[in-house]
Amino acid sequence: MRNDIHSEGVEHLFQAILSLESVEECYAFFEDICTVNELLSISQRFNVGEMLLENRTYKDISAETGASTTTISRVNRLLNDKDRGIEMAYERIRIQ
Repeated sequence: MRNDIHSEGVEHLFQAILSLESVEECYAFFEDICTVNELLSISQRFNVGEMLLENRTYKDISAETGASTTTISRVNRLLNDKDRGIEMAYERIRIQ
């Protein structure tokens, strides 16, 4: 994980997220701390990451998600980092 995000505040935020028990609680929490555009951007990046893991083309991903090739490229670079958090989450929800 990149060390530049490690802080007491981020740790506290993650603990709060981990305490949520349902999708409905997630909606309530994220609607309180994010703007609609912030939440939609985060969700778009996660969807882009999933599609990249499925070896979809940039063209297909852009057409389906509306993401720019710049966003797709950025997510792709992050997927090449050692931690690959999107891949871990994707695998876990795929199993369910």
